[in-house]
Amino acid sequence: MPEQVEPEKVDRERYGALASEISSQTVLFVTVDEYLEVATAARNDGFDQLVDLTAVDYLSYPGARIRPTDVKPERFEVVVQLINHTSRERLGLRVQVPADEPIAPSLFDLWPGCENLEREVFDMFGIEFAEHPDMSRILMPEDWIGHPLRKDFAVGDVPVQFSEASAPR
Repeated sequence: MPEQVEPEKVDRERYGALASEISSQTVLFVTVDEYLEVATAARNDGFDQLVDLTAVDYLSYPGARIRPTDVKPERFEVVVQLINHTSRERLGLRVQVPADEPIAPSLFDLWPGCENLEREVFDMFGIEFAEHPDMSRILMPEDWIGHPLRKDFAVGDVPVQFSEASAPR
């Protein structure tokens, strides 16, 4: 197991989650169970835009992970970036998602703009978002098997498929 590096400051809680300063930004370390509750509290506190939502697969990550010692590391981590346009504050959420049950609540009801971001994370990493209105593939063909950004996804030959040109050149 890789080392753990303690964040710059781990001295407070915010919205019921452990808060740390990482690279001059507040980051909340949230469990899957408290994810929706913390996100709702942030939304109610003025974080009116979800800027980004992605994931990381730490399966074979050799380096140290920056997280408080109280946070149990999991294979997957959902990473969310929020912004409060009134105060100009940014807030990060980092959610540890277990490999044996890669499911997290959807934030669609709070920020509808995250619909395609959650679908992309599902498509590439296989993390499902419960209560999402359309949890289907967005980048890969519907019949694709596997999730290409998982570290254990087999790398091999993928036949290139060309479609006939619609107009002569």
